[in-house]
Amino acid sequence: MTFSIVAYDGQAQSWGVAVASKFLAAAAVVSWARAGAGAVATQAFAKVSFGLEGLALMADGLRAEETLAKLLAADPEAEHRQVGLVDAQGGAAAHSGAECFDYAGHFVGEGFTCQGNILAGRHVIEAMADAYQSSGGALADRLVAALYAGDRAGGDKRGKQSAGVLVVKAGGGYGGDNDRLLDLRVDDHDDPVVRLRDLVEMHRLYFGKSEPSARIPINAPLAAELKAILKRTGHYNGEVDGIWDEAAQEGFWSFVGMENLEERWTPDDHPDLIDPVALEFIRKRFGVQG
Repeated sequence: MTFSIVAYDGQAQSWGVAVASKFLAAAAVVSWARAGAGAVATQAFAKVSFGLEGLALMADGLRAEETLAKLLAADPEAEHRQVGLVDAQGGAAAHSGAECFDYAGHFVGEGFTCQGNILAGRHVIEAMADAYQSSGGALADRLVAALYAGDRAGGDKRGKQSAGVLVVKAGGGYGGDNDRLLDLRVDDHDDPVVRLRDLVEMHRLYFGKSEPSARIPINAPLAAELKAILKRTGHYNGEVDGIWDEAAQEGFWSFVGMENLEERWTPDDHPDLIDPVALEFIRKRFGVQG
């Protein structure tokens, strides 16, 4: 009842799952990943424990193929299941049981696997694989590109309802003390994959961070521009001039907290520089053109 992709990005050392289905909150059932272990998509008549058990086996050092074999050997309903896995090194394996509803199948590539059941046809999986391999950007972008390609190729032949993308990376989560780099879900929507793509863009704004070399110096004209914004929003009461002083920085920090941009600017990390993505957002949101 689902189509999904699991993948490994060796350069970024991240693992992820993206899924779409005519099924309420499909990602809550299908998607499992742990940094340093791998990722699992469990679907069709999904056996949810395949997620936790598969990750535990791969965390203990088993390859994806070995893990899949163990999971299926212990399941009397294996022919009703569909599973895709990538392990800690990016080895991939998949299973589409003979009793899964047509069309059901999978495509195993280098560092990824696409799988689906009750699809419009084999071309859905092929479109996903092609899009994943030809797209660029971060792992989440490539996963969602694959999902979008499958969706536009016909996807789940029953219709649309939900979609999700999960990416893990050691220390990549909010605050740096967890591996949940990105976990976005559209649980019930008329066009969930498109909405998911929008959420990935929002996540990039609020939780991404530009390279230090890309940051923009807060010179006199920009300081005056930001002070004018802060004065209008009630975060600064001083003179609107070109001096990026302590009062301006304190007001800006309060403003940043209100707009949830603290991943892109803090007073303790080069306070005289601003992330260009944050600046673009601020200008667009508050009607100031640079």
